[in-house]
Amino acid sequence: MRTLLVWCPDWPVIALDLVEGIPATGPVAVVRANRVVACSEVARAEGVRRGLRKREAQSRCPRLTVVEHDPDRDARAFEPVVAAVEELVVGVEAIRAGSCALAAKGPVRYFGGEERTAEAIVERIAEVCGVESQVGIADGVFAAGLAARTGRIVPPGQSPEFLAGLPVEALDRPQLTDLLRRLGMRTLGDFAALPAADVLSRFGFDAALAHRLAAGRDHRPLAVRRPPPDLDVAGAYEDEPLDRVDVAAFAARSLAERLHEKLAGHGLACTRVAIEAVTADGQELHRVWRHDGLLTAVAIADRVRWQLDGWISGRRERPVSGIVRLRLVPEGVLTHVGLQPGLWGETGEERDRAHRALHRVQGILGPEAVLTPVLGGGRSPDDQVRMIPWGDERTPTRPGQPPWPGRIPAPAPARVLATPVRVMVYDADGAPVEVSGRLEVSAPPARIVISSTRRERRRERTVEVVGWVGPWPVDERWWAPEESRRRARFQVALPGGWGLLLSLAGGIWSVEAIYD
Repeated sequence: MRTLLVWCPDWPVIALDLVEGIPATGPVAVVRANRVVACSEVARAEGVRRGLRKREAQSRCPRLTVVEHDPDRDARAFEPVVAAVEELVVGVEAIRAGSCALAAKGPVRYFGGEERTAEAIVERIAEVCGVESQVGIADGVFAAGLAARTGRIVPPGQSPEFLAGLPVEALDRPQLTDLLRRLGMRTLGDFAALPAADVLSRFGFDAALAHRLAAGRDHRPLAVRRPPPDLDVAGAYEDEPLDRVDVAAFAARSLAERLHEKLAGHGLACTRVAIEAVTADGQELHRVWRHDGLLTAVAIADRVRWQLDGWISGRRERPVSGIVRLRLVPEGVLTHVGLQPGLWGETGEERDRAHRALHRVQGILGPEAVLTPVLGGGRSPDDQVRMIPWGDERTPTRPGQPPWPGRIPAPAPARVLATPVRVMVYDADGAPVEVSGRLEVSAPPARIVISSTRRERRRERTVEVVGWVGPWPVDERWWAPEESRRRARFQVALPGGWGLLLSLAGGIWSVEAIYD
């Protein structure tokens, strides 16, 4: 998808200027974990670079102003930039502080070309925020981000060629970059030329995503930022102005129901409501009503009715003519958790009733009748969960902080089998897949045969393998031969978007868990 990305150079330094008033025109460096993450142009001219240690940067530029990195400050300062872009186009996604992206198709058609669109956005940001920015357009967010560094527009379909000549450091993954350099790969094109399956099995999932980016294929579609919904409701009464309390009460109830339905449609509720009215002679009235809890439709209607009654019948601020326009503006808007009740309902009373019921079951059937899972450490999914009686202290059997070598990487499987199911794993030629003592796989898994016995009839089901990664070796309690357990595990993807966690021990394959 053609993507337009807006990039503001040295944004942490610019944000420092906007929020705290430290001029970005001087020698400034922003550091995190004692290393420079951004610096001003003046500091770069004196030898300061990203990645330098703080002391090294100060030795190169003695008059350097050093400030700690604050992501919250960067995000707050970047919001007006995103808002300025949204004034021209809709559907903006904030990538990070200092960078945002949008689908280029609509704006390009409106402004009459990609270059004109880029110019309009850059001029708008400079006019509204006083900030310099650059725009890159390419096929995908990753390529557009690199194109923005030079303000380039990559022609459609040429993003892979554009990326091929860039250094591997553009991936912004230091560990992977260092490994690729040591293997002799200098450019993204060298990395993209590797087979995708080999990258996944050798380097892991994150490297596989980086491999897709290097080849010009983003691993996810652009998730655009949507403008906030217009939640106001209004009514016009030019033909019959509201000059009687009973008529005003009817109008208040109708508007209140519309406002409540509109908020509920977005999963929201409000704690304050602003009531705005305009009379026939142009007088404007305004009042805000606050509530300790969430305003329901009835509560909103009551407050609007009270206010209209006060305006129409009151002595102060009484309009000399009827009300012709009425507008309700929700304030203090927040997510209405009541629309998505928890496991025990919406109120504390419901939770207490559920807890009493569980304790009663335990009193009748024993403490082990009601169990709750606690996640802890371990190398296998079945080792990481401990079931404890309801009400007991929720402490895991094993701490989750140690690295646990051989642990299956995320995501965790959706279902762990109480008893592993034996299967057969074959390669494309129909030969059983084996794993040597040096963890060498005889051939890639191609299909799995699952056997099931029902009464006196045995049935077999063959499933094709569409992707796999492994092996993950586990050698537990090797010092106790009677208790030792040595196995190799694989994660395999199957048609339909589900997968299996397989283990091979003693030449026997089995399914330990299921992903869905």
